Amino acid sequence: MNPRSAQRLARLADALARGGRLRLAEAAALCEVSEMTIRRDLAAGEGQLVLVGGHLMRADDPRQAPVYDLATEQDRQARAKYRLCERASEFVEEGDTLFIDCGTTLVPLVGQLAGRREITVVTYALNVANAVSALPEVRLVLLGGLYHASSHSFDDEGVHEAVQRLGINRAFLSAAGVHPHKGISCFHFHEVAAKRAAIAAAGERILVADETKLGVIRPARFADLAEVDVVITEDQAGRDLQRARGAADGAPRILLAGER
Repeated sequence: MNPRSAQRLARLADALARGGRLRLAEAAALCEVSEMTIRRDLAAGEGQLVLVGGHLMRADDPRQAPVYDLATEQDRQARAKYRLCERASEFVEEGDTLFIDCGTTLVPLVGQLAGRREITVVTYALNVANAVSALPEVRLVLLGGLYHASSHSFDDEGVHEAVQRLGINRAFLSAAGVHPHKGISCFHFHEVAAKRAAIAAAGERILVADETKLGVIRPARFADLAEVDVVITEDQAGRDLQRARGAADGAPRILLAGER
């Protein structure tokens, strides 16, 4: 990170020393730079500050920890999620067995499977399973266990063994936070085992994340960026992630929804 970026982050950290949050526009004005420059600073930083819903806050301030609500997330960034899933569907091949992660980001991917031949979907997410069940030509494997209404997903101690018994061609992963140095994270610790099992079992690991997830750290870290093969994201935010990650060992290929 260059000295000017470090100085700006230090200034913002000082402004947030007593807690609270700053709008991205306020942070940019405080540092007399553009909002995009602040985004780049955060991506190059070490994760002390995070951007959540357009607000800058300290990552270690528990009072600022947002609560995940699937019903709210369903409509957030809906167009972006559809574009990202369109790009992600280009990786699906006839006869594939796919792991599709929980949350709302990957639900549009299910619609892209209509008419595909000999596809199997493995998931631990009820909303994903419901969408797949409407496609008679797609076989569904639902990983069960204790149901968590917060994320419409299931949790079972034997999920690793269950996934290892399956031949998964591609794992489509979602996340609530994607940081170039601090890794990939989500809100709920009960999701980690299923995500880790899919990462270990799949022939190809594809992370799909809109720009609001980039540069963000969430409580439950489940992977390093080097553990996924492809990141599908959006335009400038994706370029910032690529720039921040640089030529690090095992850096994933970053694809932008608007480019081919």
